[in-house]
Amino acid sequence: MKTRTLGVLVLMTLILAVAFSVSVPAASHAGNAAAVPAATPAPEPPAANPADHPEIHDALNSLRHAREHLEHAAHDFGGHRADALRATDEAIHQLEICLKFDR
Repeated sequence: MKTRTLGVLVLMTLILAVAFSVSVPAASHAGNAAAVPAATPAPEPPAANPADHPEIHDALNSLRHAREHLEHAAHDFGGHRADALRATDEAIHQLEICLKFDR
């Protein structure tokens, strides 16, 4: 009975340890600004007419401007700058897809 209880306790401890390690994000290294890939913003699709969807074009311009500021920020804000750059790139990509879909 003691062995079985001890085995169950060890098993539960291992399960909790694995679950906790999976749910906790990895710590970022402060000052590791070189880890952020220097992605170049995708060029605007050539046939996109700003008069067709002015709100989407304004959003694209704003996102590209924000990305430029983030890219040249003084520090990485605890790793959040890299996440913000990836999210901004994804938002730009999605808006470009919206414009292509309209054609």
